Amino acid sequence: MNIGVSIFADVDRLTAAGDLAGAAQALETVLASGSTGLPAAGLVAQWLKLAGLRRALRQPHQALEAVYRALEQAPLDFMALVMRAGLLERVGDGQAGAAWGEALAHVPEGPLPPPLEAAIVAGRTFHAAWVEEQERELAKAAQPAEGDDNRPESSTDADHAWRLARFRDNILRKTRVYHSEPTHFHYPGLVEREFHPRHTVPWLAEVEGAFADIRAEMLALLHSERAELEPYIQYEERENLAQWRPLNRNRDWSAIHLLRHGAIVPHHAAQAPRTMELLSRLPQPQVPGASPNAMFSLLAPHTAIPPHVGVDNTRLVCHLPLVVPPGCWFRVGAETRDWREGEAFAFDDTMEHEAMNPTDLLRVVLIFDAWHPGLTQGEREAVAATIAAAGRGTAGR
Repeated sequence: MNIGVSIFADVDRLTAAGDLAGAAQALETVLASGSTGLPAAGLVAQWLKLAGLRRALRQPHQALEAVYRALEQAPLDFMALVMRAGLLERVGDGQAGAAWGEALAHVPEGPLPPPLEAAIVAGRTFHAAWVEEQERELAKAAQPAEGDDNRPESSTDADHAWRLARFRDNILRKTRVYHSEPTHFHYPGLVEREFHPRHTVPWLAEVEGAFADIRAEMLALLHSERAELEPYIQYEERENLAQWRPLNRNRDWSAIHLLRHGAIVPHHAAQAPRTMELLSRLPQPQVPGASPNAMFSLLAPHTAIPPHVGVDNTRLVCHLPLVVPPGCWFRVGAETRDWREGEAFAFDDTMEHEAMNPTDLLRVVLIFDAWHPGLTQGEREAVAATIAAAGRGTAGR
């Protein structure tokens, strides 16, 4: 019989007899010898058993050493991560909050044993308090530097504040970092930001000023016999687009198109003259066969739009919420907003985004595209010509 197997049996007998100190010593001796003959998974289990014995003996530092040895074998083992976090908390180590964050990021799906579930609940509470404290400390650390910035107040102040806040959130893993990942066209060097600040898209104020007229035209069109509601998602079943399967050719997410792939939809546009006149003054891309695009987007009750990315980062997508029941939300990257009637925004749809209407009522938004504000006029013309030449106008830009 392998000597390790024999000693493990002795450890179990000593533990059952209440001799925890003897069990811990015997187990530590055999594990330290390296002659257990156990595979990695077995070693992890035994090191964690030793950690449990040392913890029960009120020897948290020795218990931590055993946990670290387990993590050498399996750095992402959930039980090892939980034990490490709990022990660091017990000894008052400053890394306890971060350790709980890592453990909580690996909680498995499904029910947990009651003692473990209780530990996770306590860990969440500890971690939340730690995050709040860290936020205060990080904000305090940056205050002197912010105060020394003598630039005159401007719209860039809000940008700087947003960047610093997101910087802190990324450090604390409250947010993850998202990037532009267009499916077809990526123009390098453009600012990546989920929702673009208002000073970069000042014409949104004019869009909001026309809210009442646009909403009235939409409602009249929606209730007219000439409105054609088309499923927003229309792909061939053979295409590799599994994420869209529940919504493919499904009227739960529909559109009344005003401009589609650069062409006016006459029977809709004729009934929305104020909306069309406004759109004509906006910096919409002019790409033959691709854009501009504008539509009234209808999302049915209890309908989710799954996470996805758009085609091209040289343009932004803009929303003017027209009919929005409370509780409808929209996420782009690490930022989630509620739609609010009459409050427009512009976002980069090549960053992962999703939406949800959890209510019992219909949600309607005017959607249109606009050039990315980081492009010069010359770049806009070059981009338009290049995309048109690429022949991807039918790809759904």
